[in-house]
Amino acid sequence: MSEPGAVEQLSLIRAALPKAPRPPKATDTAEVDPVAAVVVDTGLAHLDRPFEYLVPTALGETAVPGARVKVRFAGQDLDGFVVERKAAAEHDGRLAPIRRVVSPEPVLTARQLSVARAVAARYAGTLGDVLRLSVPPRHAAAEKALALEPPVPDPLPALSGPGPAWTRYAAGPAYLTRLTSGETPAASWLALPSTDPAEDWPAALATAAAATVAGGRGAVLVVPDHRDVTRVDAALTAALGPGRHVRLTADQGPQARYTAWLKVLRGHVSVVVGTRAAAFAPVKDLGLVAWWDDGDDNHEEPRAPYPHVREVLLTRAAVEGAAVLSGGFTRTVAVQQLVETGALRPIAAAGAVRAAVPRVVVAGEGLELERDPAAASAHLPSIAWRTAKTALESGPVLVQVPRRGYVPSLACQTCRAPARCAHCSGPIAVTGRGAEPGCRWCGRGVGRFECRQCGGRELRSSVVGARRTAEELGRAFPGVPVHTSGAGAVLERVAAAPSLVIATPGAEPVADGGYAATLLLDAWASLDRPTLDAGEEALRRWLAAGALTRGSAARGQVVLCGAPGHTTLPVVEALVRWDPAWFAARELADRAALSLPPTVVMAAVSGERRAVDAAVQQADLADGTERLGPLPLPDDAVRMLLRVPLADRDALATSLTAMRAKRSARKEPVSVQVRVDPPDPAT
Repeated sequence: MSEPGAVEQLSLIRAALPKAPRPPKATDTAEVDPVAAVVVDTGLAHLDRPFEYLVPTALGETAVPGARVKVRFAGQDLDGFVVERKAAAEHDGRLAPIRRVVSPEPVLTARQLSVARAVAARYAGTLGDVLRLSVPPRHAAAEKALALEPPVPDPLPALSGPGPAWTRYAAGPAYLTRLTSGETPAASWLALPSTDPAEDWPAALATAAAATVAGGRGAVLVVPDHRDVTRVDAALTAALGPGRHVRLTADQGPQARYTAWLKVLRGHVSVVVGTRAAAFAPVKDLGLVAWWDDGDDNHEEPRAPYPHVREVLLTRAAVEGAAVLSGGFTRTVAVQQLVETGALRPIAAAGAVRAAVPRVVVAGEGLELERDPAAASAHLPSIAWRTAKTALESGPVLVQVPRRGYVPSLACQTCRAPARCAHCSGPIAVTGRGAEPGCRWCGRGVGRFECRQCGGRELRSSVVGARRTAEELGRAFPGVPVHTSGAGAVLERVAAAPSLVIATPGAEPVADGGYAATLLLDAWASLDRPTLDAGEEALRRWLAAGALTRGSAARGQVVLCGAPGHTTLPVVEALVRWDPAWFAARELADRAALSLPPTVVMAAVSGERRAVDAAVQQADLADGTERLGPLPLPDDAVRMLLRVPLADRDALATSLTAMRAKRSARKEPVSVQVRVDPPDPAT
């Protein structure tokens, strides 16, 4: 018998392969509600709507609203969510059947769907984009391992009044009482710093969550980063007992993240703490949404449609009838607007603020200080050196520097213009001790420098980084331990023993008992940022560092070094007075006078010039829409800004959504990016 040929061999191999399940016949449909509306993940704006499919008999019990399914769409199998089951189709024509149910778990609840649609509409995005942010990828092992029925929880620890974390605020106890009684108060809370963990802001958030749970509802708490999550996690365990809450962050492994998310969905826990990934957590009977430090850029989603945690949680509160709590040591202009319109009520300190906050001095200013004519440019003015030397006798000293690295920015010695690479125009920097100046973009050495502005040939440091500062302070204070904390190596805590801690903004570790003193270096570098919120962000960074310092009653002191204009600047005055509400109100008034966000709505359309021009023409904008630009961007791109009054927000978003759908349907070869409420319109 001869050997089989190639064709016969291929036939034998195919016969031995397992058979793929055939799609069910169109006539083999469920008896009850045989039509399903499915949101299909197409990634195309013009197909951002539910499509109707038949539900086969075999899938009648599992293809429930909220379940993940596979459907045939445009010749390929795509993922989708069942959003509705109904008795008859709304459209004529033959319907394709659902291919299979990926999981019968109803992971997309009706309220989640409502929130996702509202967020997509607000940001001129697609429902599919929001669902990718709100529902994590399935992990089959986690789904099988977790019990369907929630365990019987241990008794909730008894609440003994508002506790020390909230008695410091005039409206604090009343706010907790309303949470426990099931009401929906909405507040902007200006927190006082404290070195006592029982009074600090993590304990206050945990107490608010406990009051909500005592009233039979759940809570979602969103904080900027994993260090904040760790602190609030510990406070929640103390307030609620173990097993009543979960952590939910994007940096968890797939199984751990999906397990935590399923615990929330199945009702095993009613409280979630996490980063922006937790904003959509499907808490049942949601009673409180809270977020900390509204101005932190970690709250801004970098993926389309770029929602801010604040807007997601405010939308959830409106849809699900929950209370609202926005907390921070300062208040952003956006939150100030909510306060002034009555959407949020202020919660502030009940007693004297001065005893709780550190004393703030500005190097080179004030009658009690020795005048230093070089205060705006000296790296460590005499008052800062004396303060650090005295403070090191009783505890650690925090030194905040605005940049990481060694000398991340150089300038011309003569005219102070930023030094730029002659080849690519990138910034020139020094990467380490003894290193030659070089370009941070292309890596080329500077060689013989010549300023483009004045022809000067000498370089000077315009900003000194954390590593260079650590070197200088190590020489200034011999024998004192020096720690650095910044990108790539962030410390969480330091001991109460004397030491120097050099940190970049946002990476300051917590000190046991608080820092004896804090030095804020190169203040002008924080104020000189070419962004709309430069002053607001500088104050947020300074207050966050100052809040880690002992109060004035314990002789804690903050020294601001190198602020141009010194105390004549409103932001410096706000720091000295520790009055962020005054500064936020002033900033909001200035923005209103200049028709700047958040007193108006702005949207940015970015891309190639021709594509942007065409997109704006296709948007069918309402009369009165201002067009600003186009503004040049890197790589020959441009940005067009669209500005409308607050009352026209929905109309602008609708127009931009329709424009995106038109371009998608026409298969335009060049895409444009649409962003409503960009963090800074000019960048």
